[in-house]
Amino acid sequence: MNTILQWCDSVLSNEIWFYLLTTVIKLVLIFAVILAFVVLSIWIERRVAGWIQDRPGPNRAGIPLFLFKRFGSKEKQPLKNVLHFFGIPEDCWIARLCKWLRLDGEIPTFGLMQPCLDGGKLFLKQELTPKYVRKVYFTIAPMLVLGPPMVAAAVIPFASTVNTCYGEISMCVANLGIGPLWIFAISGLSVYGLSLAGWSSNSKYPFLGGLRASAQLISYEVAMGLSIIPLLMMFGTLNLQDIVQFQADNGWTLLPFWGEGLSVQRWAMYAPIAISFVIFVTCVFAEANRTPFDMAECETDLVGGYHTEYSSMKFASFFMGEYAAMVIGSALVVTLFFGGWSIGFGADAALSAWNEWVAVLCQFLMFLIKLVAFIFFFVWVRWTLPRFRWDQVMKLGWLVFLEVAVANIFLAAAILYFIQ
Repeated sequence: MNTILQWCDSVLSNEIWFYLLTTVIKLVLIFAVILAFVVLSIWIERRVAGWIQDRPGPNRAGIPLFLFKRFGSKEKQPLKNVLHFFGIPEDCWIARLCKWLRLDGEIPTFGLMQPCLDGGKLFLKQELTPKYVRKVYFTIAPMLVLGPPMVAAAVIPFASTVNTCYGEISMCVANLGIGPLWIFAISGLSVYGLSLAGWSSNSKYPFLGGLRASAQLISYEVAMGLSIIPLLMMFGTLNLQDIVQFQADNGWTLLPFWGEGLSVQRWAMYAPIAISFVIFVTCVFAEANRTPFDMAECETDLVGGYHTEYSSMKFASFFMGEYAAMVIGSALVVTLFFGGWSIGFGADAALSAWNEWVAVLCQFLMFLIKLVAFIFFFVWVRWTLPRFRWDQVMKLGWLVFLEVAVANIFLAAAILYFIQ
């Protein structure tokens, strides 16, 4: 045992091995978190949709107790047999609690099994590939849609850095100095998957869907990139970890209530920052092909869009890519505008001074809470707003957001120059 510990110490003492080990651990963690949030997003989508539309769905589904034959499958009240089986009186507090939780009819799972059943159904379905498609590109297309959001997540910081006896650990897979540019560049590759899916299908409506996806992503990527320039002018860096640390010390971008966030310049910058937020969030919706910007897969116009000819897990890969893009977009919005992992009001510095690992855990939980809240916002918008027309989508991207984003840059530059 001592020999193993000595070998571990000797390996960890080497900076290269320490860096490789921590990077692999962070890779596994971030990959697991993204996949978990893709599944969670599907559950949130179904649950919130049922709640908004006031209809039964996964938010009410459970495991019926009559499935357990030993408890009496033909009994009208199987809870009594369950209590008798374990020797629990019917008038005790456990029985009353079970009835209050409505366990007398089913075991509630709150719809959490629905995404698993959906995945199992799609995995077991027969895959049909039409004979007239270009099979190589037809197969590659779903990979190009699902892969880029996973790679783009590498620069998202989910907690502050930690100092150890072996070196400093940055709580992101790759602490690059060009974080937002990396996300824009990698996420933009997904348009190739959508275009290839439409072109390789050798069908009219999928081809039109691929063309729409290409035009939409290009138009809104320009406005999205320009919208964050006022933030970068204020932060003075492109490193996402430094941007979040700045917000932890001086107030979140949209909630500057402590530190230098109380200065006149920060509050004067609130107008261009708010404009940037509206443009950026809208562009994230368009980039993820979410309603009201889902024109590339519009059922009323294109039957199903670029994925019309797909089935089984290839079909599921497109939707997983859409939800993964939504998760990464939400994470970037939280990082740039709502403090990322920052708890706020000086709590980050206090926790780090007490125990850095406790601070990292609390910051990671705070980041997840913000991420879930913004995913809920995504779903809420989808089930609230109607779909735009195609010409309205293009006019909004090229004739409104592009001009407003450029004017917003000049406004932010004037504020930073004249108000010190």
